Amino acid sequence: MTLRYDVDGHGPTLVLVHGVVHRRQAWDAVLDLLTPYRRVVAVDLPGHGESEPLHESGENVLLTLQNEVTEFVREIEEPDHQVHIAGNSLGGYVALCLAAQGEVASATALSPAGFFLNHTDQARTMVTFRAMRTVARTFGKATPTALKMRAVRYPTLLPFFAHPSRVSYEAAVVDASSLTTNAMIDAGIDAPFEFPPLTEPLVPVTVAWGTRDLILPHYQVRGVRRRFPHARVISVPGVGHVPMTDNPELIASILLAGSQDRSPTADPS
Repeated sequence: MTLRYDVDGHGPTLVLVHGVVHRRQAWDAVLDLLTPYRRVVAVDLPGHGESEPLHESGENVLLTLQNEVTEFVREIEEPDHQVHIAGNSLGGYVALCLAAQGEVASATALSPAGFFLNHTDQARTMVTFRAMRTVARTFGKATPTALKMRAVRYPTLLPFFAHPSRVSYEAAVVDASSLTTNAMIDAGIDAPFEFPPLTEPLVPVTVAWGTRDLILPHYQVRGVRRRFPHARVISVPGVGHVPMTDNPELIASILLAGSQDRSPTADPS
């Protein structure tokens, strides 16, 4: 499968992976803060943006995403230099899977999927996505016009962003369109999110979670160290599920710190 991506900047390579219903442009708010220090590669996941559609369903979807991104990072990494990876939501889950398998130099995950308390907790997320899709489909062709009104646009964006006013109208229209058609909502979110066993040596992992996340609530952060005992865990106040737009400077600093060449510490506290 061919994945669409953009490359910019200089330095160690940092691959950026977006979440469900988003696309590589989800990272635009932080790009200018990263590219002076990193060769940034923003990629569209299969079935998203301009990448090829997904045809799998259930557990096969999650495995396909892992395999496709693994092949991608192998193709773009320089000889003897593994890439760093960062992801948000579904992209955070994929980034952590690659870290567990030793495929990357480091992984930074922003509100990653995969740390649901139980099946009910995961089902709540699924219901949220399907409810938002129903609303988007109700507007239909009138969506671009409706989203011009702040009274419509801001509540529509609130589940994803703590500060909807910082999201452009153009981005909101594209995201709403993706929400109505995205195959992952039906195909993969109901599947169990399993992480591969950790390899040795452990790949450095950073997990940052917004305290105002309404999609994957902040309480899920408690499960991170059960699966990644060496992870650096950060609670980020004032940001939502997609935090790059909410606070670009802070999120960029987390991404840069997480993608430094370093060894995992013995004591993550």
